[in-house]
Amino acid sequence: MTTQLAEVSPGQACTIVSLDADRQMGLRLMEMGLIPGTGVRVVRLAPMGDPMELELRGYRLSIRLAEAARVQVERA
Repeated sequence: MTTQLAEVSPGQACTIVSLDADRQMGLRLMEMGLIPGTGVRVVRLAPMGDPMELELRGYRLSIRLAEAARVQVERA
């Protein structure tokens, strides 16, 4: 079952399944390393809930919840 990355809780791991974005946003997300098949762990959320910090491919990345909502994932 897939869900949006924005709905994954801190500490949970998941795998990217697909991107639900227009061409420009999809390319931007892929340039940041959010490519289908990639494992991701949600590290934490900012105090107000946005942005979220992710760990993937050996580095940490912060993205807005609006961007994370476009990433479909499968929880590990």
